[in-house]
Amino acid sequence: MSDEKKTSKSSNVSFEALSSLDAPVSFWKGIPFGLQHVMAMFVANLAPIFIVASAAKMTPAQSAAVIQAGLLVAGLGTCLQLYGAWRIGSRLPMVTGISFTYVAAAVAICADKGYGAVVGAVLVGGVLELVLGLTAKYWRRFVPPIVSAIVVTSIGFSLLNVGATSFGGGSGAKDFGSWQNLTLGLISLVACLAFQLLMKGTAKQLSVLFGLVVGYVVAICMGKVDFSGFQDLAIVSVPQLMPFKPEFDWGSIISIGLLYVVSSVEVLGDTAALTKVGLNRTPTERETAGAIAGDGLISSVSGLFGCLPLTSFAQNIGLVAMTKVVNRKVILSGGLILILASFVPAIAEVFNSLPQAVLGGCTIMMFGNIILSGFQMIAEAGFSQRNITIAALSLTIGIGFTQVSDIFVNFPSLFQQIFASNCIAVAFVVAVILNAVLPSEEHFLSAPAAKEA
Repeated sequence: MSDEKKTSKSSNVSFEALSSLDAPVSFWKGIPFGLQHVMAMFVANLAPIFIVASAAKMTPAQSAAVIQAGLLVAGLGTCLQLYGAWRIGSRLPMVTGISFTYVAAAVAICADKGYGAVVGAVLVGGVLELVLGLTAKYWRRFVPPIVSAIVVTSIGFSLLNVGATSFGGGSGAKDFGSWQNLTLGLISLVACLAFQLLMKGTAKQLSVLFGLVVGYVVAICMGKVDFSGFQDLAIVSVPQLMPFKPEFDWGSIISIGLLYVVSSVEVLGDTAALTKVGLNRTPTERETAGAIAGDGLISSVSGLFGCLPLTSFAQNIGLVAMTKVVNRKVILSGGLILILASFVPAIAEVFNSLPQAVLGGCTIMMFGNIILSGFQMIAEAGFSQRNITIAALSLTIGIGFTQVSDIFVNFPSLFQQIFASNCIAVAFVVAVILNAVLPSEEHFLSAPAAKEA
């Protein structure tokens, strides 16, 4: 008997039911499998919030409120994607969470315009992605796999300095780069690696959580954890609606809006990967469009709670590939757990008190994995000379030019605000333009391809 069938039998749930989209499964018996999906994404869902909250110099109370909101909207988004409403939602076993795609741009906006401008851009951008989802059949042909691959690769590269900053203690930390911070980051990183190497099966998905727990315990022993936020903490608290006043700055809206377009492209790949590994088929046009529209709607709702945009989580797609658990009712239990967790302030405060160095140690490997995922997608798109040209120019201009942002000094200020420090947006725009204007592969060959008789 296989390990999967043993697991299913021990929980009195058949493997056939778990691997079927709509088979009847007892809600209570499905909770362990739903909880597993929550644990696989829990830390990655909150990590972008920690980074942006630190850059925005939020108070502990503000940061805790945003973390609570992050749990709520992740749960609501998961439920929306699972069952949908009208043409919104994929109706697939998709789990949503706060996206890393927007972190670099949000950090830059916080430094220039403040967090209110981020919230305003999130609200408007969510509506844009909703429209993109409902009209996906008209534009998706302009975004081939090579463009999606370049986007994912540039996202990974854009996050490397963010991970390194957290590893050193966080932006603006008085003890940045201290031996204490570097030791904490290293211990957390080693714990993640050790867990991933030593554990087997789906337990490997919890390596980041294990690293955070180990790092947190060590940080307590080193006196690096601030427990003041736990004083007078309520047992239950309702997430706050509109905790930040949104500001509608055109530069911020365009910058984040471009990333919503990028995220829509990512969802195309995520939906295809999910249906392939979980259902052994390609997604329908309705499922792909619904997934994008669902992300857009829940992202605007997230903005109402002062939080960041959401997207479908690759971690959970990997979990589906390993376990073949795709039953929507089972995964619904995970979404409901996230919603319930958002009403417990202690959960948010535990993560809020987490030292940045611990977070950096655990996420720096995650960011590296995003880059490697991009490389894999480039390989899957094919190493034709045309694709190599698009990838080489897009990544060189996107990453290279934004590292020397003074190259844009003579451009309009709005253009600088959108592109000067946003390598994802630059790489995406260059890739789309090159894909549209470059001739077919035959023009890149030294000799024309032989015609078939």
